[in-house]
Amino acid sequence: MQITLSKHGKVTVMHIMGDVDSSTYTDVIRKAQEVYDEGARDLLLDMEKVPYVSSAGLMALHSVARIYAGHSLSNADGGRPTFRSINPKEDSSAREHVKLLALQPAVSQVLDVVGLGLFFESYTDLESAIGSFS
Repeated sequence: MQITLSKHGKVTVMHIMGDVDSSTYTDVIRKAQEVYDEGARDLLLDMEKVPYVSSAGLMALHSVARIYAGHSLSNADGGRPTFRSINPKEDSSAREHVKLLALQPAVSQVLDVVGLGLFFESYTDLESAIGSFS
């Protein structure tokens, strides 16, 4: 898997290429955290070249949403990151700041099955996606 970044005004686009699975999901989380720590607050995940997302990949998307909702993923004692379900009320700001672009049909179907398709806004073209950030 490869991750590249581009900037479009205030929106950072993370272009992900390859499967997001148990061997790559931490790369997605790490890069999203890095970009957030550098000051980015609007993130568009370009999934055009992502043919497959495993349960670990779903956890990566969940983690990115938590980061951009302003929640730390680190455990106070320095252990493994803590995870919890997305709370639509508490995490609504993540919907405004993390969006998806160009989902492949198989990936879209997986997101719909687990309910993340309802949580994330998804766009088919870059211009509309960039314009959707307020």
